Amino acid sequence: MSDEDDKSPEDALRDMLRDMLSGNAELDPQKLAGAAGLPNDPASIQQLIGQLQGALRGNPDGSINWDLALQQGRQLASQGAIQATSAETSALEQAFHVAGLWLDEATAVGTLAAVPALLSRSEWVKRTMPLWTQLAEPVANSIADSLTKVMQEQAPEELQSMLQNAGQMVRAVGGTLFAMQLGQVVGQLSTEVVSGGDIGIPLLDDGQAALLPQNVRAFGEGLDIPDDQVALYLAVRELAHARLFRHAKWLRLQVITAITEFARGIDIDTERMEDLAASFDPANPEELRDALASGALIPPKTEAQEAALARLETQLALIEGWVDVVTLSATSRLPKADAVAETVRRRRAAGGPAESAFATLVGLELRPRRLREAAAMWQRVTDAVGAGARDELWSHPDLQPGAADIDDPQRLIDRLTGSAPADPESDAIDQAIEDLLNGNTGDRPTED
Repeated sequence: MSDEDDKSPEDALRDMLRDMLSGNAELDPQKLAGAAGLPNDPASIQQLIGQLQGALRGNPDGSINWDLALQQGRQLASQGAIQATSAETSALEQAFHVAGLWLDEATAVGTLAAVPALLSRSEWVKRTMPLWTQLAEPVANSIADSLTKVMQEQAPEELQSMLQNAGQMVRAVGGTLFAMQLGQVVGQLSTEVVSGGDIGIPLLDDGQAALLPQNVRAFGEGLDIPDDQVALYLAVRELAHARLFRHAKWLRLQVITAITEFARGIDIDTERMEDLAASFDPANPEELRDALASGALIPPKTEAQEAALARLETQLALIEGWVDVVTLSATSRLPKADAVAETVRRRRAAGGPAESAFATLVGLELRPRRLREAAAMWQRVTDAVGAGARDELWSHPDLQPGAADIDDPQRLIDRLTGSAPADPESDAIDQAIEDLLNGNTGDRPTED
């Protein structure tokens, strides 16, 4: 009996994949690098081959190695990185100090315990990657599971026995490609964001504010606005965002839970996956990358997902709308505040290429659609009852406004001022309870 006959199906598949990765089969490593979103250069190709071979040797349970996403993200973030000068660092630290004083006048939400940070792009990737992987993991697992299942079902008969017990290994390779795609997205995001709360979701720990000096500088280029005013406005926004999440300690968990639950509800389009597997050309792995990057494997949202997404968007709109209103108030003495605010609005409405990539990769848009309406609601509440009563609405999740309040702010104002119209049905129930407590259980006279 030959050594080949002694091999287990897993060993046979491992050798087959290694042959492909080393260029001894049809798969071109250069094209595989392109499928992973890497540059077509020898170093990147060698890095990819080493990572995929590592996936074959390790991860016996088929788990996704998210360290690859971190490596990819930091590598991309480091390209073109420019270290902040001491003058820039000093100016941004001063901006945070003044921003804190101005916010104290605009909101009852208290100050932060942690000192605001100035982060490089690479450091931003490192600090935010744990949450990115948490958000992406449900979709990554669904894709890896579907890939394994379809490969086993679609493989030629002579390979069935080989693949039958090698699912975890195939899953690990698929997960590796997904993790590297995520790293590319987050690395690109690091070149676009200006702060920790810029995306709208709480990427950093509660109570941590941060600015990225290199990106703040890029944000202000061409605006004809003094750099110190740009920095001060962005510092106010970032502190307001961080203060809110520290004040409402339940809020970050609520947002993250809503996002991950939405992601867990995503089912991969198995029919599209089967078509992809049936037509898959090992010499053209870019097809798999294109399917991931285009979101083609994620089917249209179900009614339940649409409802969950609407609730999440309302939550994010309430957060961003509150930040807008508080920032507007706190920067009222800043001469160019309106111009910076308009730039922020345009930038937020357009989003960036990395945000679009994340939306297609995970099936989730990061920008809430009802932000303007939510900001208008918060402004009307502020005008009617003041900043203190407005901010008290963040003291408990049950007090937080909802979609109906965005639609009709007066309804919320009436509730806060005690001038809400009486509800006849509620009045009848209250009267019955009062009668019962007073022992007045006799029949009431009926009206003719």
